[in-house]
Amino acid sequence: MGELLVDEPADGVVRLTISNPDKRNALDHPILDAITATLEELAPAAAERARCLQITGAHGMFSAGYDIGEIPDGEFEERAERLVAHPFTQAIDALEAFPFPTLAVLPGHTIGGGLELALACDLRIAADGVLLGMPPAKLGLVYSHTGVRRFLDAIGAARTRELFLLGRYIDSEEALRWGLINRVASQGDLEAAALELGRELAANAPLAQTGNKRVIGALLDARGQLEEQLERELIELRRASFASKDMREGMRAFAEKRPARWSNE
Repeated sequence: MGELLVDEPADGVVRLTISNPDKRNALDHPILDAITATLEELAPAAAERARCLQITGAHGMFSAGYDIGEIPDGEFEERAERLVAHPFTQAIDALEAFPFPTLAVLPGHTIGGGLELALACDLRIAADGVLLGMPPAKLGLVYSHTGVRRFLDAIGAARTRELFLLGRYIDSEEALRWGLINRVASQGDLEAAALELGRELAANAPLAQTGNKRVIGALLDARGQLEEQLERELIELRRASFASKDMREGMRAFAEKRPARWSNE
């Protein structure tokens, strides 16, 4: 199982570090639950302790995404959907609800759900040369409409289509051009650059930071509402992908580094 490490590297800056070395920092239940619990604990006293929250990864990775690769076939649909729909969603919601600025620090590859987790932060800084990507097209997965909405808001429709429909990875320089990240630093300078940003965010006026963050979030939410029937349809598309033979084949092919043999079932 993975763990979440918590420290305070500078005044007013709290850092959460994802550590799951055996699975490339995959997001499992303990890590996701710890993110939610830590943020809920910090939020009431954030003005005194956490005027900037950073989230990063250990072992040269940010995160490889959901920890669903080793779920047995007979339990896959239920357990995979439960992980994505419950603790992952709660962690994302807790990040977006955190009252002060959040900064994702990407020291290594940032894939799938790991990239969405980073995108739920207000700002992102990545090490030069790291790869970012969304592999649902290679796995047979229909991604959540709430997750896709975050990408549309951040990089627009054309780039979101490229990311999701091609399923290829982009490097940090291309991600910077797209607006998927805000800054790039050399691997050796990343931690110092992230701390400099964190100190700057923490030093700004607390009422302005929380107020402006709330205004930005409210405006983005207001244009992203769906009719109830359409939302149910989109949720069912994702559920059906978890139940499909193709997703099982996609996961196996991805792990075995071979082309998938799709059956459209």
